[in-house]
Amino acid sequence: MAAAAASKSDDGPAVGIDLGTTNSCVSMWWNGRVEVIANDQGERLTPSVVAFTGNKILVGDAAVNQAASNPTNTIFEVKRLIGRRFSEDSVKNDITRWPFRVVAGRNDHPMIVVHYKGKERQFAPEQILAMVLIKLKETAEAYLGRTVKNAVITVPAYFNNSQRQATIDAGTIAGLNVMRIIVEPTAAAIAYGLYRMPVSSRGKTVLVFDLGGGTLDVSLLNIDPGVDLDMALFDVKAIAGDAHLGGSDFDNHTVDYFVRNFISKHKTMNDIRSIRSNRKAMQRFRTACEGSKRMLSSMTQTTIEVDALLGGIDFNEIISRRSFEELNKELFHKCLKTLEKCFRDAKMDKSSIDVVVLAGGSTRLTKVQNMLRDFFDGTEVCQSINPEEAVAYGAAIGAANLSSESNGKKAPDLLLLDVTPLSLGVETDNGNMTVLIPRNTAFPTRKEEVFTTHYDNQDEVLVHVYEGERETAKGNNLLGKFVLAGITPAPGGVPDIHVTFDIDVNGILSVSAEDKTTGSRNSITITNENVGLSKEEIECMIREAEKYKGT
Repeated sequence: MAAAAASKSDDGPAVGIDLGTTNSCVSMWWNGRVEVIANDQGERLTPSVVAFTGNKILVGDAAVNQAASNPTNTIFEVKRLIGRRFSEDSVKNDITRWPFRVVAGRNDHPMIVVHYKGKERQFAPEQILAMVLIKLKETAEAYLGRTVKNAVITVPAYFNNSQRQATIDAGTIAGLNVMRIIVEPTAAAIAYGLYRMPVSSRGKTVLVFDLGGGTLDVSLLNIDPGVDLDMALFDVKAIAGDAHLGGSDFDNHTVDYFVRNFISKHKTMNDIRSIRSNRKAMQRFRTACEGSKRMLSSMTQTTIEVDALLGGIDFNEIISRRSFEELNKELFHKCLKTLEKCFRDAKMDKSSIDVVVLAGGSTRLTKVQNMLRDFFDGTEVCQSINPEEAVAYGAAIGAANLSSESNGKKAPDLLLLDVTPLSLGVETDNGNMTVLIPRNTAFPTRKEEVFTTHYDNQDEVLVHVYEGERETAKGNNLLGKFVLAGITPAPGGVPDIHVTFDIDVNGILSVSAEDKTTGSRNSITITNENVGLSKEEIECMIREAEKYKGT
């Protein structure tokens, strides 16, 4: 991702947005430093929660405060749905845990069902995230006293093409020009690399461990500050991650354990087994377990308390830090496996790491910090920036690079070389995927390969574009397909069909195919339309977003 090469916006100020699973954050470059902007509640973090109540839409803290009494219309963790299909196993699993309804829409797109203004309504995940983005946009505008139209938004490094495009769509619905998508660990590295890292550490190899509310990203990169920091190079060598591993999963394991405990203790009562279907009880229970997780970051034990949880029975149980870690040992193990995979892909040894950087709220867990110290043989981790704000810091610097407004002292120029999270290729006649762009390839990039026909006198070919690491195409994720017609009939194996993959600075893929004999050509830009929203739907949602303002 080459931020320095991008055209700058001359349409007012630009902000950086960390659009998180649990919390979001808006920031900007101001007078030679990053300013994380507090919302109307005076909080620098805004919960990524939207609630529909009566004739009002609540976003952030106000939505959280009424969640226990209105669980079916309070939407959270929607980032786990963005750019996904309803039929995916991860989506099906999440649906069983959420108090709100999710149904299949057009093209297997998940749709969230709520009651609003006396009617049942369906909203796409992009619309819900757009409401969070509008809240952040308004927070920045209140601080600046000006309209904000431009933003850099961060995404998990392991977000695939559909998820990245869906995030851009959410920004468009919110009335934002998304100048750039930056991956979260790289944004955190920008913050530490330019401002918080000792001079002696600059120009060295950095590992960013970013464990947030819903995702884990591990990124290995070299930071070269350049001459007098006038052009800092952030060269990502490898990334690994899990788009479904974060603080919410730790909460889920804790909830599951104590629900079983509650049922076991009161098994003589007939209505106790219905606790899982009691959405209000489960929402209150989840909130209490989430609170205990935060307490255990600074205490060795705490109490989970819920008054009148079900059937008038109070819930009161002590949980120790050791018990919490035992309940979640599988997840901690997955964190280590992801870390090891990143080193394998980079063909590097952990001894080559100079600095370990933490980002994401879940890195506050004592077990995570101790696990990383042990992995790196006692090396201390860098936490000089609030890990929940580190990504927003980097996003603000990236936004300042792309804005014509300097707001005082100019931000250092950046050259960001990010990499593809998954391999990209096409299906061939044997049903396998031929990879054109391997995972961990720096982008923007362009790759071309020559293919041919399989049958005699074939006058067209169907190009299927996939992403993933399986050998067979059907084991990977279909991104899109198109037909190249007008091929001159010839014996199989004779025509030269040139297929080109082109990835832009946001990691968005375009694919073209051309028959060099006839000049016949066709192409596709892999948008979110095949699993998500059409242009017409996005335009409709933009109009609806304007209508919902102020409700």
